[in-house]
Amino acid sequence: MTSDFLLLQKIRNGNNHAGNQFVEKYYSFIYQYCFLHIHNQECAEDMVQETFVRFFGALMSGAEIGKAKSYLYSIAGNIIKNYYKKTKEILLDQLPDIEKDNLTEIEIRLDVERALDLLPEEIKETAILFFFQGLKQKEISDLLHIKLSLVKYRVSKAKELLSKQLEEGRD
Repeated sequence: MTSDFLLLQKIRNGNNHAGNQFVEKYYSFIYQYCFLHIHNQECAEDMVQETFVRFFGALMSGAEIGKAKSYLYSIAGNIIKNYYKKTKEILLDQLPDIEKDNLTEIEIRLDVERALDLLPEEIKETAILFFFQGLKQKEISDLLHIKLSLVKYRVSKAKELLSKQLEEGRD
């Protein structure tokens, strides 16, 4: 049995500490996933909270969860899609106070985020999951309900497009 399965069983039995452990285990992954889509800290935090609320609601209602991490990403993905349907605009991240030492790092991050935003949506989703979330291609295939060969194509295409866009950005 996996540690997630045991945690989920404890949560179903009313163990709040297990719930906290579960949230601590996955919070940063889901936050980063949401933030890379939305580029707004406050909105990403709200999305993460909504993801866990929905997850625990499904868990307590007896839904078949399967792999907890994949289920969380699936919920977060749906929340992000609903967000874009409602707003029809992309929000830009508000930059914190910038120190001169961090300027280059921030510029690089912004270049990568801009390049990522220019990718077609299905390739962007795969790129975020693979490059930024560290999911294996098989996990992405299961999560997005697509063939492994399509995931491999999308990862390859994302590398090509990101590389091209980042090169153009330097010119």
